[in-house]
Amino acid sequence: MKVILADDHPIFRSGLKFLLESSFDHVEIQAYENGSQVVENIPLFNPDIVLLDIDMPVLNGLETCSIIQQQYPDLAVIILSIHKTTDIIKLAFYNGARGYLIKDNTSEEIVECINWVREGKTYLPLVLRNQHDRREIDPRMELITDEINSLTPTELKVLKLVSKKYSSKEIANLLFVSPKSVENYRSRICKKLNLDARNNSLILWCMENKFLLDSDQLK
Repeated sequence: MKVILADDHPIFRSGLKFLLESSFDHVEIQAYENGSQVVENIPLFNPDIVLLDIDMPVLNGLETCSIIQQQYPDLAVIILSIHKTTDIIKLAFYNGARGYLIKDNTSEEIVECINWVREGKTYLPLVLRNQHDRREIDPRMELITDEINSLTPTELKVLKLVSKKYSSKEIANLLFVSPKSVENYRSRICKKLNLDARNNSLILWCMENKFLLDSDQLK
């Protein structure tokens, strides 16, 4: 596993590097003090995961996360910050983060988050696991969750594949159905989510709600 971590505090950087080296076999780590250095070195190092602090000079963590999402959409980013406010957490996921950690999380939680992200899951902090706080993150969260739960298992599979940018033909091959069937599934999904099936509204909806679709806590 190859990891880039960025934090402008040398002591925290060193401590996190030691934790990762102690917790994972065959891990390569590059550490930087700002987001600009991260963006510059991603194509040279080709990391599997990027860990970012938010408050960094030159280019902060949220700006860096947004750039990575645009240039390297398959690269997993975890935000590790002192910020606990729901607005900041929401912004991190909006900018493409796959996980969010508070700096006072335990070592075990940091390792758990990395393992989740490596498996393609999204890691939500405790503040997001509580349904009340999830409504604070987005006032539409409860409605959105109800809408998703109205989908059949196959419709949910299709929705998750759409969120991962699979085409209808690719989804058809994965689910062993015809492309026409996939289009029918997409139409029914749009109807249940109150979306216009005639434009890109489903894709945009998936982008806005990707962290919820990726979460294992979605029932």
